[in-house]
Amino acid sequence: MFKKFRDYLNHTLGGVLIHMLLAGGILFTLAILYFYVYLPSVTNHNETITVPNIEGMNYDRLEEFLGERNLRWEVSDSSYSDEYPPLTVLKQFPKAGSKVKVNRKIFVSLNRVNPPTVPIPNLVDRSVTNAEAVLRSNELKRGKIELTSGPFLNVVQAMKYEGRELKEGDRVPKGATIDLVVMDGGNATLEAPTFLGYTLDEAKVYILGMNLNLGRVIVVGDTTNAEPVVLKQKPLPSETIRVGDIVDLWVGKEGTVVPDDFNE
Repeated sequence: MFKKFRDYLNHTLGGVLIHMLLAGGILFTLAILYFYVYLPSVTNHNETITVPNIEGMNYDRLEEFLGERNLRWEVSDSSYSDEYPPLTVLKQFPKAGSKVKVNRKIFVSLNRVNPPTVPIPNLVDRSVTNAEAVLRSNELKRGKIELTSGPFLNVVQAMKYEGRELKEGDRVPKGATIDLVVMDGGNATLEAPTFLGYTLDEAKVYILGMNLNLGRVIVVGDTTNAEPVVLKQKPLPSETIRVGDIVDLWVGKEGTVVPDDFNE
């Protein structure tokens, strides 16, 4: 009986078909095992990781921090921000909170070590207010005002960076602070405004807008869990001052009394 069946398998069309069906069944079974058992086991199928937030992190921590989370990283580009230290992560992709597979590479943009430079615009003969607007539009900051004798009030006579006088076209780091030499208008004076009750940030804006310079900021008492406000100022409100004068502020919780001799 077995011999007849073997002869049937080996010498008839039906036997050939049976062989083909058996071979196909084996291949189908192997394919199922490969795609649904082996492949998922080596590719961590359906296993995901939540991408952590690494923006603001220094690059020397990335290898350990991401490695502990089964992630890799690569620098994609660099840019510059004066709000962060050099080699800090400014951007990342994928973003924090994204779901990714194990061993996924995170692409980062790092803060440059040296800021790019920008040319100095011509500020000479402009008003201080106009010069400040031009500086902002060129991603620069206004620094101190240095008064010099001259017939025109609040008009820029020269510009400086770190004590060095500049001319139009000189290059300085992006975000640099530019000091202005401003004419005093002869004997022109003005009345000191009051900053009392202003928050410190509001007072700073007001002081700069009046072409004055912020001096000492003295904190009075405990300011925990409270936004400090100006309690005292020097010069006093309504005192006669000149453009470029220094204003000292005492700040603390609203209602705090400043002793007369406190840090005078």
